[in-house]
Amino acid sequence: MKNRIDMEIKVPNQTSYLAMVGRIGEDLVRQLVRYQGDREELAQHLNVVLTEAMVNAIKHANRADPDKDIVIRISASEQEITIRVYDSGSGFDLCSIPDPCFDSDRIDDRGRGIFIIRSLMDSVEYRKANGGYVLEMKKLLA
Repeated sequence: MKNRIDMEIKVPNQTSYLAMVGRIGEDLVRQLVRYQGDREELAQHLNVVLTEAMVNAIKHANRADPDKDIVIRISASEQEITIRVYDSGSGFDLCSIPDPCFDSDRIDDRGRGIFIIRSLMDSVEYRKANGGYVLEMKKLLA
């Protein structure tokens, strides 16, 4: 019996697809037969990281260009879930993104999405791939 799920989703560079892709992440968790953790929590986490990664790709990497696409590849095994979000941008240094400022005197939400993604996933990388860049996020399940 095959216990691996692999899927690729290609959507237009528009925020109107955020909820749909987030729900795909949630539904994937519900298909993990052997996962022993809190399914609803993991489902919510995948929805959030997919949404945040897509927003960053749409607004920053692809600069809201409606002629571009976002490609999402999701792989799930009994050990881990890997999510890759591909963009057509010019890239950035993931390590240079500061954590957002939560000081009540000064609100600065730059870096909020990356901060959330790092908080919810076990590893996060951003690198060149396929003529653009890919944000790769992994969540260990075992």
